[in-house]
Amino acid sequence: MALINPDTLNLEERVIQTNKVQKTHKGGRTMSWSILVVVGDGNGHVGVGIGKARAIPDAIRKGVEAARKSLIHVPMVGTTIPHEVLVRQNAAQILLKPASTGTGLVAGGSCRAILEAAGVKDVLAKSLGSSNKVNTAWATIEALRRLKRASEVARLRGKNVNELVSKSVAQATLLADQEDALAEGIVLSDEPAIIAVEATPIPEPVVEAIAALAAEEVSNGS
Repeated sequence: MALINPDTLNLEERVIQTNKVQKTHKGGRTMSWSILVVVGDGNGHVGVGIGKARAIPDAIRKGVEAARKSLIHVPMVGTTIPHEVLVRQNAAQILLKPASTGTGLVAGGSCRAILEAAGVKDVLAKSLGSSNKVNTAWATIEALRRLKRASEVARLRGKNVNELVSKSVAQATLLADQEDALAEGIVLSDEPAIIAVEATPIPEPVVEAIAALAAEEVSNGS
């Protein structure tokens, strides 16, 4: 997966969880903070990081830096995800399902915060394992990383997208690919993605007849 330059994106930061940690030493107790942060541009890019420091502002800054370094691109189709995905990460298990337009984000906790930062507007999410926000965040990121559009799957299998999905899904996938390409300044042609045109071999008798007519025209001309 290609690295994403965070400097080219308009990222927004959001703190998901703050955790106070006390460590006992010989001379007494020292207190520090562990903060879970998510960053995203609301247009398919999201990252999560954890920052640890003695002061809250320093922990947030470290968390933001870690999240910016771990940005991923979420391949959306319209306002939802392309397909269902189930991921288990440590004790957390996340199930994401695509939803029709207008459904909204049916999710909670860190999963909802990450989906909002990524710009996903319609999805059904369910946590089937641990409710720990850190593990749930990693599971959600892994689920988003595993998403693939039908066009990408068709390209990996060496097939046309129409052989794998219906025409409506293929058109929605093409539109999503074009939106991503326009955002990167690339122009795509929609014909190869939707319409598969195969060359039909010309029968030998037809070829012979064409050759005979051509020879006759040449002889008449001379």
